[in-house]
Amino acid sequence: MLSVEEAIETLLRAAGRLVGVEVIALIEALGRTLAADVVAAIDVPPADNSAMDGYALRHADWVEVDCAGTGAEGTERTVTSPSLPVSQRIAAGSAPAPLTRGTAARIFTGAEIPAGADTVVMQEHCEEMDAGVRLLRLPERGANIRRRGQDIVIGQRVLSAGHRLRPQDLGLAASLGAARVAVYRRLRVAILSTGDELVEPGDEVGPGQIYNSNRFTLQGQLTAWGFEVVDLGMVRDEHGAVREAMLRAAREADVIITTGGVSVGEEDHVKNAVKDLGSLDLWRIAIRPGKPFAYGRVRDKPFLGLPGNPVSVLVTLLVVARPFLFACQGVADTSLHAVPHFAAFTREGGAREDYLRVRVTQAGLEAFPNQSSGVLYSTAWGDGLLRQKAGQDIRAGDRVDFLPWALFN
Repeated sequence: MLSVEEAIETLLRAAGRLVGVEVIALIEALGRTLAADVVAAIDVPPADNSAMDGYALRHADWVEVDCAGTGAEGTERTVTSPSLPVSQRIAAGSAPAPLTRGTAARIFTGAEIPAGADTVVMQEHCEEMDAGVRLLRLPERGANIRRRGQDIVIGQRVLSAGHRLRPQDLGLAASLGAARVAVYRRLRVAILSTGDELVEPGDEVGPGQIYNSNRFTLQGQLTAWGFEVVDLGMVRDEHGAVREAMLRAAREADVIITTGGVSVGEEDHVKNAVKDLGSLDLWRIAIRPGKPFAYGRVRDKPFLGLPGNPVSVLVTLLVVARPFLFACQGVADTSLHAVPHFAAFTREGGAREDYLRVRVTQAGLEAFPNQSSGVLYSTAWGDGLLRQKAGQDIRAGDRVDFLPWALFN
């Protein structure tokens, strides 16, 4: 059996971006993958501005009138000084006039610093008087000013091609004035389930039948990843029906994903249909749950065959299929970085890499009592997966690799 790492590396070597480029409105770009770098055409902020409500002034003017100040030059100190006249009021969004020497400017957070001013004194450290304003505490020169380009400078690459856009990335691009961005088209993924035992929710379950949960798990996760899902529903366990569904999937999608039908049983028709229409590398991966996993091609489209058990579907989709799908979408970094945590249970390691359903407690990560691949409730009960390497024994208090559900998105 291939290790999980070997399987992922093999898939990534076979992966390549399958989608073209389109330019869309920034407001619609959440979750999309950048097709070009975002480079700053302006400084952010574009000019020195005030970080506080207060008074902008020339620091030397206050030092010159300070008759009883104490403390070393350049440090904040309590002062006694006459009032200085307020020569202007500067609100955010207005253009200030140069500061008249020997005066202060009333200024508000975000407002541009007037030429000639080099310090802002917060209003709590000032006393307003009829004749102007008196300083109660003198900050160091340059205090409370956000400098031009403090956040971003012209020519700086702030987002790279291949990056999936998050809410903060949209805000960052907007701060540069970007109204539209170049992104890769959404990857189109066809999904289908095989198995005569499957029944759609809402229909009556007969003897030997179960509801089809895999369709909903797949569609939900692929949609959350920003892919366009081509849902081909359920296909009966018959070679001709599976073959026809595969051909349709190859016509309508960039990648094909199936659940069930890739094991070694005589009713597992998916692998034979894939062989007829392309090529099949049927793997056994040293992962639990989810050992049966297939990769191949149908016509010229990549094919991923997931196991049939519901937890196996979720685990192989998240751990093995995700890096491949993201690479096909044009995502540059498809890696997962586990979060260190501590186990609150003891468990011996096995021959395969285990992905245990766990939840966070004050004592550490608690494992669901039944780790069977058919216990789908464990995935809703838990907060994520604990990765137990092959042969790794876990003792309560051990540092372990935790993969919270949010990490996979």
